[in-house]
Amino acid sequence: MTHASSPTPDRIISLLPSATDLLFDLGLGARVAGVSHSCDHPGAAGLPVLTRSIVDSGASQAEIDRAVSEAMRAGLALYSVDGGLLDAINPGLVVTQGVCEVCAVTPGTIEEAVRYLPGCLPAANVLSLEGRSVAGILDDLRLLANAAGVAELGEELATAAQARWDAIVPVQTAPRVMTLEWVDPPFYGGHWVPEQVERAGGVNVLGAAGTDSGRTGWDDISALDPDVIVVMCCGYGLEKNAEFARELLERTDLRAVRDGQLWAVDANAHFSRPALGVVRGAEVLAELLRGRECAGESVRIVRNSPTA
Repeated sequence: MTHASSPTPDRIISLLPSATDLLFDLGLGARVAGVSHSCDHPGAAGLPVLTRSIVDSGASQAEIDRAVSEAMRAGLALYSVDGGLLDAINPGLVVTQGVCEVCAVTPGTIEEAVRYLPGCLPAANVLSLEGRSVAGILDDLRLLANAAGVAELGEELATAAQARWDAIVPVQTAPRVMTLEWVDPPFYGGHWVPEQVERAGGVNVLGAAGTDSGRTGWDDISALDPDVIVVMCCGYGLEKNAEFARELLERTDLRAVRDGQLWAVDANAHFSRPALGVVRGAEVLAELLRGRECAGESVRIVRNSPTA
């Protein structure tokens, strides 16, 4: 592939859901010419899909964790890119990420996909988003907007998002919060999630802002004895996370569970993806720490409750 880069690319490929969301936030949906298999923005429906995963997304969490761990030990890429389709679309910009090789395609996977084609994709045409914090997400928004030729709009959106973040009123009781990005086995939230907890007024008991999420154990979680547990499994919406949280009712007798402080949230919309939805996620956390559900975005999981 031998394409000259352009300050205003007319065909953009997004290989991660958060980038697709940001592109549509920037009003660039008409320029999106292809997406990943996990991009679920309504505006992306019907667009060419350039990626696939070697992991069965319909498997149980334990099976997915096992498959991912085995692939990582074997040095296998979790995703593949259709290099021929990428070449046929002839994009002016391809957006990928370098934050998590488990979550989405990385630049190295793209390089492998086009290695044996007649030409190669110019490095200038590939933008890797690297944000690991709220500030990093806003910087990525600016970078993406600049690469797409709409820098001024990107700055406007970033400024508005920062103002909304700053306006969040934190709960004053400072409850100790455990976030779960996976439940079988348990993983605690990392990257921007600790910031979301702290902005909402909670004390994040495991994980640090800007660092990776990580594996933990139920004995460790029990020893931490959090006041609130929030299930936000990566890659899932509210309904599925509520299902995972309900399973914990039988699996553990942690104080937070007994006290009715087990919550599920829409991770895809507000927690898992480095996009503008993380601001709304902090707002949702502030509400649930006050004991209030946000319809369609969070739900309290209580034993013997009709809503549980």
